[in-house]
Amino acid sequence: MAQQGSKSVKFHCSVCRDLLKEPVTIPCGHNYCMSCIKGQWDKEDPKGAYSCPQCKKSFISRPDLEKNSMLAELDLKTSGHQAASADLCYAGPEDVSCDVCTEKKQKAVKSCLVCLVSYCEKHLQPHHDSSAFDKHKLVKPSNRLKGNICSTHNEVMKTFCRTDQQCICYVCCMDKHKRHVTVPVEVERTVGKQVN
Repeated sequence: MAQQGSKSVKFHCSVCRDLLKEPVTIPCGHNYCMSCIKGQWDKEDPKGAYSCPQCKKSFISRPDLEKNSMLAELDLKTSGHQAASADLCYAGPEDVSCDVCTEKKQKAVKSCLVCLVSYCEKHLQPHHDSSAFDKHKLVKPSNRLKGNICSTHNEVMKTFCRTDQQCICYVCCMDKHKRHVTVPVEVERTVGKQVN
């Protein structure tokens, strides 16, 4: 059974996590939906470097994309791959589930520290496609997003007060903790790891 699951992954796009639609193979050998890899590379275009989302291999110029006719001819829906992969996408009790899914909840692949929402691959796509989300911080899926909100000001707690040894929001920082020693939470985490 595990072997079948690992085989089905080859027929899925690692960007949208769905069955390949208009499959293309890029120079490193990985397969993507034509629209997914185009969208990914359109975002990278200003940098002038293009890379494979899976293996991170860089290409000096944007590779030409041609439909992989052999993969396109496979009838993936009737080969059992669709059914096998569907079960792998749904969130179980120990998984972080997508906060946007309205029907059966998919597994979250990322959580956004700006939106304070966990997303499956499908609902995460706007974060990849739109420059409006460029400053959003995506992290591995977490059930503790709401714990990062200040109960007094309903703001994200991005600062650590060393005086009181607690996380605070920017409003707390300018108010009750005005004269306290504060640092960004990331700095405190790094220092904590070095001490331990």
